[in-house]
Amino acid sequence: MTEDQIAAAAAALVQAERMGRQIGLLSVAHPAITLDEAYAIQAQVVAQKRAAGARPIGWKIGLTSRAMQQALAIDTPDSGVLLDDMLFADGATVPAGRFIQPRVEAEIAFIMAAALTGADVTRDAVLAATEAVAPALEILDTRILRADPASGQPRRIFDTVADNAANAGIVLGPQRHAPRSHDLRWCGAIVKRNGVVEETGLGAGVLDDPATGIVWLVRRLAQYGQGLAAGDIVLSGSFIRPVECPPGTRIEADFGRFGAVSIRFA
Repeated sequence: MTEDQIAAAAAALVQAERMGRQIGLLSVAHPAITLDEAYAIQAQVVAQKRAAGARPIGWKIGLTSRAMQQALAIDTPDSGVLLDDMLFADGATVPAGRFIQPRVEAEIAFIMAAALTGADVTRDAVLAATEAVAPALEILDTRILRADPASGQPRRIFDTVADNAANAGIVLGPQRHAPRSHDLRWCGAIVKRNGVVEETGLGAGVLDDPATGIVWLVRRLAQYGQGLAAGDIVLSGSFIRPVECPPGTRIEADFGRFGAVSIRFA
């Protein structure tokens, strides 16, 4: 893609979110699109939002489960940027019309105490730099169609990455735990939609260990001279399938002794 095409794609995504109307698949409009180009589009989307006053508060990691990677024919996660206007309080109500096609995933959030950079970062370094871990929900949305209406081609990894990894919102539970106080592989959640269990899962569904997702992210960011900052919130990846959230949905995630978190959609 040319620089003008990248800029046009970013502008279209920002406009799609503002208007609540999805655009066509970038992977159809630009069949030769690469992951680097998709991340370049994402960076311009974030830059436009920052210029409008949004403030970065961290990162999200997606596509960490084996099932999702196989579905998209990839072998790597993806990442997106969390912004302050994405943060919802536990138990809050999302206003009607805020999102286009919201879905929710259960995750473990890492809250960083110290900056973390470097291509050789280790799991121990991640835990040492983490202030606390907490139960969390990620709200997904898509400003790009899930499938091309003409060909039926589903959205590809390039579409998701360009769309800020389908990032839309984050809900943190009130509980905070020292990162070594729980075996995060065995921390899981029972997720209910309107009182009915929809999904269950364990932290091990995230690359066998949620901390491994943070390792992957730091190493990826190091390729671009970036890293995590003190105070960053990092969503380590979902260990359940996304739960659709049409208007009137209430989501409750019970993490057992690890905590609980909920959100409602008006």
